[in-house]
Amino acid sequence: MQIALEKNSIKNKTKNKMNNITIQEAQDKVDQWITSTGVRYFNELTNLGILMEEVGELSRLMVRKYGEQSFKESDKGNEMEDEMADVLWVLICLANQTGVNLTEALEKNFNKKSSRDSLRHIENEKLKIDNKHTS
Repeated sequence: MQIALEKNSIKNKTKNKMNNITIQEAQDKVDQWITSTGVRYFNELTNLGILMEEVGELSRLMVRKYGEQSFKESDKGNEMEDEMADVLWVLICLANQTGVNLTEALEKNFNKKSSRDSLRHIENEKLKIDNKHTS
């Protein structure tokens, strides 16, 4: 009983520490974990392959949940939030090892999309009608 309570306490402390984490903090935490527990980063091409695998696992779940395929026995226990976190983890690894500051990159991307697409989506007739394929 005491061990279970201690595990729940540790789990809650970890969960509370992760609330409202910044992208930079996530990059720092992943780096700290990789260099202490994970020994070292896999090389960039290996991580790219792992990223594709993780995106595939997320895709498989989304196709089954929102698409027309049914779940298989092997899909049980897989959660979308976990698959999304796996994708994010490996993307952060790639950013860290290639020197990309994801906060700056995301800010630049918002600026690019805001200037390039400021009217594009508002004027898109396809977005104004009810789309039967959205949930």
